[in-house]
Amino acid sequence: MTKIPMNRRSFLQTTAVGAAALGLSNSLFYRSAAAQTALTVGFIYVGPKDDYGYNQAHAEGAAVIKAMSGVTVVEEENVPETVDVQKTMESMINLDGASLIFPTSFGYFDPHMLAMAEKYPDVQFRHCGGLWQEGKNPMNTGSYFGYIGQGQYLNGIAAGYATKSKKIGFVAAKPIPQVLQNINSFLLGARSVDPSITCQVIFTGEWSLAVKEAEATNALIDQGADVITCHVDSPKVVVETAAGRGAFVCGYHANQSPLAPEKYLTGAEWAWGNVYSDFVKKAQAGEPLGNFVRGGLKDGFVKMSPLGPSVPEEGRKKFDATLAEIMTGKFSVFKGPLKDNKGADVVTAGQAFAEDAIELESMAYLVEGVVGSTS
Repeated sequence: MTKIPMNRRSFLQTTAVGAAALGLSNSLFYRSAAAQTALTVGFIYVGPKDDYGYNQAHAEGAAVIKAMSGVTVVEEENVPETVDVQKTMESMINLDGASLIFPTSFGYFDPHMLAMAEKYPDVQFRHCGGLWQEGKNPMNTGSYFGYIGQGQYLNGIAAGYATKSKKIGFVAAKPIPQVLQNINSFLLGARSVDPSITCQVIFTGEWSLAVKEAEATNALIDQGADVITCHVDSPKVVVETAAGRGAFVCGYHANQSPLAPEKYLTGAEWAWGNVYSDFVKKAQAGEPLGNFVRGGLKDGFVKMSPLGPSVPEEGRKKFDATLAEIMTGKFSVFKGPLKDNKGADVVTAGQAFAEDAIELESMAYLVEGVVGSTS
């Protein structure tokens, strides 16, 4: 017998037809078929769960709550940012009985998650990013994110002690505020070690474009960069390409040290297990989940990969001292006087901004010392 491959989206579509033929409503059909548990939580990923990057970080977070009592986790990977994600959410709700759903990719929010939230007002949806707006979006939706620029600043410190050329490189997807903040933080961390260090940035234009990521990494190294980091969905190509060329690397999203054990300095990682555990505990207790949830290293939203063998003792001491200061909640990455890379004053003398400051949320500049353009 020939087996037809089927995922939850196609299963939902075909079984809905069967249910309709029997005169049953979709909701009744699916809910009676699904095993009921104390709480069923759905996770949706735009790429593979083992991408050494954005999706893996969320999947690692989901794995933490799988071990929690009374929780069932359902997941689907490689779901595009199209109407397909709506089908996946409906399947999780009607087939699996999910009452809390995390659509993790940026493009899932509007119109897809919002449409499902309106259709299923008793289900809670929380999106990774900063798109939720009070008074505009449904109260059964919300957003969560972390101040990972603090981690990129620490990456920069490690890079500052590793670079010999005084040129570091950054492969970036798109020039949106969060990416610009990470680029700036990386260079500022390196310049806290040596103010003469510069950072070359290349934008690929997409979150996941392996060929362009490899080309950008090689171009940065050809121009003299000897430490590379990135902000793309999966740093795997960047890390392996850079290490293969003999450059040092700093990770992002998840721990990529297994890909380049000798060249990996450290990495800025998400700690989504802490965030998801808190959401689940509140949902189980019937407490409000919060609609705009944020935190940094101090709050357990972000963590750092262990320092690699190539970070010298002096670098380890500065890294640890800076991390300790960040953990007090009193550290500012952006301190004046600070100019952008076109010579304009962006932070005046005496000013200092925490990463959650409103002035940084719409950041549209690269700081002095970054070689590259946002246009």
